[in-house]
Amino acid sequence: MMWVDFWRFAGVMLVALVAGLLTQHYAASFITALIIYCIWYYRILRLLYRWLLKRGAGDPPELAGVIDDICREIDFLREHHRQRKFRLTSFLRRFQEATSALPDAVIILGEHGAIEWANGKALEYLGVRWPQDGGQRIVNLVRHPELSVFLNRRTEGASLSLQLPSPVNPDQILEYRMAPSGEGQMLLMARDVTSIQRAHQMRKDFIANASHELRTPLTVISGYLENFADEPERFPEPERSQILQMRRQAERMQRLINDLLTLSVLEGDSRNVKEEIIAVPELVASIYHEAQGLSGIMEHIFYLDCDPGLRLRGNQK
Repeated sequence: MMWVDFWRFAGVMLVALVAGLLTQHYAASFITALIIYCIWYYRILRLLYRWLLKRGAGDPPELAGVIDDICREIDFLREHHRQRKFRLTSFLRRFQEATSALPDAVIILGEHGAIEWANGKALEYLGVRWPQDGGQRIVNLVRHPELSVFLNRRTEGASLSLQLPSPVNPDQILEYRMAPSGEGQMLLMARDVTSIQRAHQMRKDFIANASHELRTPLTVISGYLENFADEPERFPEPERSQILQMRRQAERMQRLINDLLTLSVLEGDSRNVKEEIIAVPELVASIYHEAQGLSGIMEHIFYLDCDPGLRLRGNQK
């Protein structure tokens, strides 16, 4: 199509040459032809510019050559952009429908924690309304110091989680999680874990109560067995061996109860646990001796190999 412009320009120059031959004014003929050709081409470009300003409304200027190629390319790009916009709109609509059906609150945060989008559960769990609260910082709507610290740790990974009461319903426990969502964006999710926390608390209370209830009768039984063991002459040899075995089993049950109580403490709030330097050889040695005691008449063989200088920071229990 570019050859059309070349032959059109060549035709104008040929007309100018003929006019120069007839008038014997070659320079004036060529200059006049160039001026007329430039004015005509400028008018076509103005029509093209006005067509572009109207966003393609109406018919483009019809002129074979480069102008026609430009109009075709613009139409192609506009159609491609229209299809791409339609696909993105459809994808965004499906994404919003999917996230709206989620049982969790989902909020997209931009720079400085500004809300860029939120689903329906965000209103129920956090009191965040979309689009009314768009552009607001999440910490200004959900005021909690621990949440501010949690959001500032976004660079440490998406596996972080935080459990806090809901600002809408204090009896509801929410678990917050973060995940990257595009350049400079974060996905904040809040899940209702109230029932899980209640079941977890019931289990901890049951373990603690059961351990305390078992300790009392076991203490009585251990006391009688200890008295029997202190007077071996009252019992013949078979009974003495059985009493000794019962004492060992009672001690084992006592250790199990203590372990259950320790487990209940460990599953509680670990933020108030005091840390200390622990000598690992002594800790492992105590476990080694307990294993020997549990072995009893089975006489298992245990081996212990530990670096005598090994230390850990933690809690002895």
